[in-house]
Formats: sequence, structure tokens, C-alpha cells
Amino acid sequence: MSVDLAVFAATSGHSGVDRVLGNLVPAIARLGLRVDVLGVEGHGPVFEGPLPAGVRRVPLGAAHVNSALPALVRYLRRVRPKALLSDKDRVNRAALLARAMARVPTRVGVRLGTTVSVNLASRGWVERHVQTASMRWVYPWADAILVPSAGAAEDLAAHARLPRARIRVVPSPIVTPRMLVRAEENPSHPWLEDDGPPVILGVGELSERKDFATLLRAFARLRATRPCRLLILGEGRRRGELEGLAAELGVAVDVALPGFDPNPYPAMARAAVFALASRWEGMPVVLIEALALGTPCVACDCPSGPREVLRGGEIGPLVPVGDDAALAEALARQLEHPVSPDVARSAVDGYTDQGSARAYLAALGFKEFEP
Repeated sequence: MSVDLAVFAATSGHSGVDRVLGNLVPAIARLGLRVDVLGVEGHGPVFEGPLPAGVRRVPLGAAHVNSALPALVRYLRRVRPKALLSDKDRVNRAALLARAMARVPTRVGVRLGTTVSVNLASRGWVERHVQTASMRWVYPWADAILVPSAGAAEDLAAHARLPRARIRVVPSPIVTPRMLVRAEENPSHPWLEDDGPPVILGVGELSERKDFATLLRAFARLRATRPCRLLILGEGRRRGELEGLAAELGVAVDVALPGFDPNPYPAMARAAVFALASRWEGMPVVLIEALALGTPCVACDCPSGPREVLRGGEIGPLVPVGDDAALAEALARQLEHPVSPDVARSAVDGYTDQGSARAYLAALGFKEFEP
């Protein structure tokens, strides 16, 4: 069987990359291409429901990206897909090395979904060195280097000393018909259906990067001036710290952390305000999803993505990273004078799954999809 595109990733199963690939692969299949999803045992990407026609899973029989290398080389030699798309640095290195070892003409596109310099600043010296070296010396072998925002592109070019012209900004496939349908389902938390105080919503891993501690402090400031509630959907290592902080701030009764929700869209559609407090991103998926559902949003002006999506603050307030006082004031503004649903939706017109699929295919060298 002729394969147009192979997708190689090793994700957590509930990350932004899962959401991107979970939307991208079916959208590409609907365009009539055959896609293989190459699997590392115990990792995603995860797809909702059965795989669409034209898509098949190909397990590589390994539990780690590095140990999957021999199987990836054999796959490339046997199947010879026209293009291979990989995501995240370790996977990107493996993809480029496998193509070189297989000696096949498969085009390779490597994707990074975050702002590299800020992300690596929190890593150990060895990991920073290895990843920076691979971006600097290995990424030039790629046929396409893909990122989700202009800010991420500028940062990668500067950090890895790559020509900016080699890096292509491709919009993520976030807004889908299925997402809009799922938003009509009943929400998982009772606060979203009662007639109580307005609900401020955060969604994401309970991690340092998402900085829900700043959101909690902002909420405590806001709660001191008006009735409101804070709902954070997600799971992670910082749960205990966040629960302790809510108690310390005296707002625990109005804060709920119910865990990971596989369908956060009813909550996004019904929240009074969606808040993004991240310290860094590449292009925040949840912010685009909330806007697509017409929800007023506020965001920390982190690298990268919020400034682009919110058009410099025109669509929703942008505040300095870690500034809980400014975030509290921005939340109050959106509660008092919320951005209209139509304005919110207009900001993310360019992030549909079909539009993104065409942009990815054009970047990967499928000339029939070039604009």
C-alpha cells in the first residue's frame, strides 16, 4: 500500500500535542491521503473513536523513542512514505537519523510546539546542551521545520542559530466540528449549571509551566471584591501545592480542582471568563478552544502565542507573566465588560482542522495543497 504521510510521536495521551495530532490526522485523511501513525508502546497520540478510513496504526514494538530507531529504519525502507512528520526534539532527532540510515527519499518535517529557549531554561544542563546541539546541527537536515506561532519561530531561530527563513509557522488544527458539538453536552461540574456566582475557568496540567498559583492569587484578590468561583480542570504534580495555597488564601470553598476532564468544552462554553496564566507556551491550544466557543479570555503575555491570538490585547487583556494583581484586574474587566462571543470567535478563524491540514501538507512538500 502506498503511504502518503507517516506520523511519528510519543505523547502523554492528554497533552496539547495529542490534541493537535488527534485533529490533524483525521483532517488529512479526509483530504484523501493515506496516513500511518507510528506507535511507541505506552505513548500517544490518542484519537477519539475509531480511526478514519485511510489511517492505520503501526506499532514499532518499542517502549522508548531511542529503542524504536531500528524499527523506524525498517519501516522507512519497507514502506517509503512520501513524508514523515515528527513532534518534539527527541522524536525529531530519531526521525532524521532514521531517514539518514534508511537512505530513502522520504521528506521529513520536524515540529516543535513550544517556545524553546524558555522551555529549556527549566531543564538540566545536559538536556539543554543535547537539545540545543541537535536543533543547531541536526535540524538543518529536515525538509521542513514547523512551529505553531511567529513568536516560537523567532525564538527557535535565535536559540538554535537557524535561518529564520527555514522555519515555517503553521496554524494548529484546533477548531473542529466535533469540538463544537461536544461543547453542547452537559458539563461535568455542577457550578456550570447552577445560578451561582460566575465561574472563572483554567484548563491544563497542574505544573509549573501553567502557573495556576498565579491564577489562584489573582482569584483571591478578585474574590475579595466580588462573588465568583474558580474551576481548574487538569491533573499534575502541583495539585497538593495548589490545594494548600487555596486554603492559605482563604478561598478553598470557592475553588474546585476536579481533575482531568476528557471533554472540557462544555465548561469552556459556559464559563464567565477563561484564564491562561502560563509562563510559556508555543501556541496555547486551550486559549484558542475557549475563544472558538465564544468565551471571554484573559492571558499572561507569555512567550509565545497569546499576544498573536488576542491581537495584542484587542480581543482580551494581556498581563505580565506572574503578575497576580494585573491578572485580577483583567479578570474583573472581562466580568464587567466581556468581549462579545462573535469577536472572540473571529480571532481564531485561522485555526480550523481542515485549513491547518492543508497548511501542514503544503509545508511537507505536497504541491497540490500549496496556496
